[in-house]
Amino acid sequence: MPDEALFLRRLRQADAPAVHQAFASNPDMARQGGVTTAEEASAYVARLVSPDSPHEPWAVVESDALIGLVCVTVDEDNRNGWFWYWMTDRARGRGVMSRAAATIAEWALAERGLDRLELGHRVNNPASGVVARRAGFVKEGTQRQKFLVDGERLDVDTYGRLKTDPHPAFDPLPMVTR
Repeated sequence: MPDEALFLRRLRQADAPAVHQAFASNPDMARQGGVTTAEEASAYVARLVSPDSPHEPWAVVESDALIGLVCVTVDEDNRNGWFWYWMTDRARGRGVMSRAAATIAEWALAERGLDRLELGHRVNNPASGVVARRAGFVKEGTQRQKFLVDGERLDVDTYGRLKTDPHPAFDPLPMVTR
């Protein structure tokens, strides 16, 4: 798919069917929330796009179809944000999420006015760590046995990015704000 088909836009309620499909695309998506039905997808999107929500959700779009999500959950009091992302199974492995994450991290720190972004990923998901590092995040540590997944305790690598950190080199995705 040519690059011009890729862009970021605000998540909207009309994306609920695509969110439902995304969650069905890979069993690992269950870690992102409980979305197994169309109704749950609609509620998931509604929570993210609610006017009083602390979330800043951006849809990763390819040829007008949602293929991923990058979101910053904002802590206004501390000007921090918990940074998280997911990608449909079919769109993984092409570097799109790295570009999307870097674009939104730059936006959050430069335009949204946050001073710090944080994220964590399971150590058995090294692709998420690649995305974090390409988006300018610095590994700050490992939380031992943080998550219980299918009866197994898993470590979580934690990352942070400060407004004052060096900017990563990346090819930003266009952000459509209309």
